[in-house]
Amino acid sequence: MLIENAYAQGTAATGGIESQIMGMLPLILMFVVLYFLMIRPQMKRQKEMKAMIESLQKGDEVIAAGGLVGRIVKLQDAYMTLEIATGVEVVVQRGSVNTALPKGTLKSL
Repeated sequence: MLIENAYAQGTAATGGIESQIMGMLPLILMFVVLYFLMIRPQMKRQKEMKAMIESLQKGDEVIAAGGLVGRIVKLQDAYMTLEIATGVEVVVQRGSVNTALPKGTLKSL
């Protein structure tokens, strides 16, 4: 009729370890590509961000999380105080800093 019978094929003798390596080769290549395209650049960005946060000092102008822009007035181990307007100071975590601005960016403070 319209449907033919399907017969199982006999198993062929495998090449042993060579066929296992060839079967895993695409997986290994995908991991290598993933490492160079995603993992390595992310690690580099994290290292640069950590160095920038550790190099902050009093008087630096920064952008914190949420777009809060201010000048560093006081630094502590985990926190810092930002002056966001004349006489207005807020305390934020050091890790919340996104960008360090060039000196003189904030003229109104």
